[in-house]
Amino acid sequence: MGALETYLHARTPQTAALVKAALAHAQFETIHPFLDGNGRIGRLLITLILCSDKILSQPLLYLSLYFKSHREQYYRLLQNVREQGDWEAWLAFFFDGVHATAEGAVNTAQRLLKLFADDRERIQTLGRNAGSALQVHHEFQHRPFLPAAQIMEAESLTMPTVNKSLSNLLTLGIIRETTGGQRGVYTHIRHTCRSCRTMPDCYLMDWPYCGLSPNS
Repeated sequence: MGALETYLHARTPQTAALVKAALAHAQFETIHPFLDGNGRIGRLLITLILCSDKILSQPLLYLSLYFKSHREQYYRLLQNVREQGDWEAWLAFFFDGVHATAEGAVNTAQRLLKLFADDRERIQTLGRNAGSALQVHHEFQHRPFLPAAQIMEAESLTMPTVNKSLSNLLTLGIIRETTGGQRGVYTHIRHTCRSCRTMPDCYLMDWPYCGLSPNS
């Protein structure tokens, strides 16, 4: 483990960032240093390396779903690295995963931008109430699950204004209340996956994922 840490923190890296991430992930999974959580930490290590080496400006590339979808190949290639030193096949697999996941992330971002633009057009139909509704909607673009109190604080609005805006967004079918009115927590309807309640295409984050499409 010490040698891996030294390699990761070397000031003069001798390998490209993607290669470094692929090698580090395979080595970390082989070391398996913890009793639990090694898989998640190993996948997160990929993203952290790419951010540290300035390949990513934001941590928006997670290979969890790709590894899950190709589980048998993933474990077989890692085992081949350990037993046969077959790094080439592992690197090819890893690079394919990065390419597929990056394309998926771009497509998801484009869908989200279109979704929010469509929402704003519908909100404009509210007339004089559109301004505050747009402020509330702005918060849902960053946090798909929100209580009314948090919106009030974030947007410096009064609670009556927040509640009126939430009511308007409910009527437009943009959000819904998730707790049956008990706690007043709202979610953007098409921003979340109905199955696992995470972000759309939840494989973008290293959370439990269902592999289903948004709103499926």
